[in-house]
Amino acid sequence: MDISAVHELAADDMAAVNKVIFRRLKSDVVLINQIGAHIVYSGGKRMRPLIVLLAARAFGYEGDKHIDLAAVVEFIHTATLLHDDVVDESDKRRNQETANALWGNSASVLSGDFLYSRSFEMMVDVGVMRVLAILSHASNQIAEGEVLQLLNCNNPDTTEEEYMKVIYRKTATLFEAGARLGAVLVDAPREQEQAMADYGRHLGTAFQLIDDVMDYSASGEEMGKNVGDDLAEGKPTLPLIQAMKEGTEQQRETIRRAIENGGREQIDAVTQAIESTNAIAYTAGLAKREADLATAALNAIPPSPYRDALAALAEFSVNRSS
Repeated sequence: MDISAVHELAADDMAAVNKVIFRRLKSDVVLINQIGAHIVYSGGKRMRPLIVLLAARAFGYEGDKHIDLAAVVEFIHTATLLHDDVVDESDKRRNQETANALWGNSASVLSGDFLYSRSFEMMVDVGVMRVLAILSHASNQIAEGEVLQLLNCNNPDTTEEEYMKVIYRKTATLFEAGARLGAVLVDAPREQEQAMADYGRHLGTAFQLIDDVMDYSASGEEMGKNVGDDLAEGKPTLPLIQAMKEGTEQQRETIRRAIENGGREQIDAVTQAIESTNAIAYTAGLAKREADLATAALNAIPPSPYRDALAALAEFSVNRSS
């Protein structure tokens, strides 16, 4: 099953999610409407809500709470993007100007807060305490991940283990929560719920690792952001960590200075070091391993087209170009 077939399978549910997003995004404060719409409707992949929808259907769920929860997950993700772009001082995302570039940092942060609080209102409306527990924990983990990433910025001594902790909290935890919700909605056995959580965690990790790869191997147009943004922000992502581990003394010193100082002045030398040490292949290989683990976790749930679609998402996560 290719990615277009996955989207076709979930098309009706996703259309319902978009209606909920449009309705619940509305506020009496016009600026909130403008900023929220700017990022929610800016062409994102909708991977996280898609996982919620497919996971619920894979368990034969026939209600409509998965629609609201998919919208909740998208709101949480959107709130993190608004906050991330302010922290990172980013001016481009999804091939367009960021909200903070257009409306300023204060408006972006406060609009992100609105989306967080609106998502919690929607969780309460669903009326399932376990859902609230899962998503509130995920939101807390995301915040911890952001702080950990901030602590690692401009630190060239960040280890692979430390970096993996960051991407679990910052990215994989919301994938994990979204996949788990499908099992929770039907009160599936705990082993199946855990299998879905494992699927989401591994998928989210693979997805982020490929993002790291593309920061040094894709064009700005493909990524929808500026090439070398991670380096410019002093973020020691896995390709940099691996290149420092395997590179020459001169390469290690070049990367160290680039991480400590930020900016793009050393982008060519750093990219050359990453290529010569096979750091891209190393990172992509780790992503492939995570995607394979995600697919293997699906063996715990019954066969269906929806399970096939979840497996296809794992494959897409490592074979995408944007």
